[in-house]
Amino acid sequence: MKFRRKARENVDIGLAPLIDVVFILLLFFVVTTTFTRETQLKVDLPEAASGTPPQDAEKKQLEVVIDVDGSFTLNGKALIKHDLSTLMAALSKESGGDTGLPMIISADGKTPHQAVITAMDAAGKLGFAQLRITTVEAQPEP
Repeated sequence: MKFRRKARENVDIGLAPLIDVVFILLLFFVVTTTFTRETQLKVDLPEAASGTPPQDAEKKQLEVVIDVDGSFTLNGKALIKHDLSTLMAALSKESGGDTGLPMIISADGKTPHQAVITAMDAAGKLGFAQLRITTVEAQPEP
């Protein structure tokens, strides 16, 4: 008895369903991944080209002025100590717990960076979101 062999069918792997599966897996991993947020302060720096002063806000503002030697003044009142805990206590007392108030940091040109970073750190730890660093326009020499 002679059996006839069946012709072999070519097996093709469809790329379209494979690509669909890959995109669904990609979408699944993107949706289920958790991203960590770095703790940052968003600083609204003034532009040097405009030269216009910021508009007066209707709300109360907190202004921290840092002197050449690194001493802090909050809304015209000098602080006794120049450390983080004193500045944080003064900021929380002056703001009354309202962290939505805008905070302005004005530092002298020769102020140590550590004093400015201390003021920014105090604002970040207390939760102030609106932080502005001010500068003075350079005067031409006569």
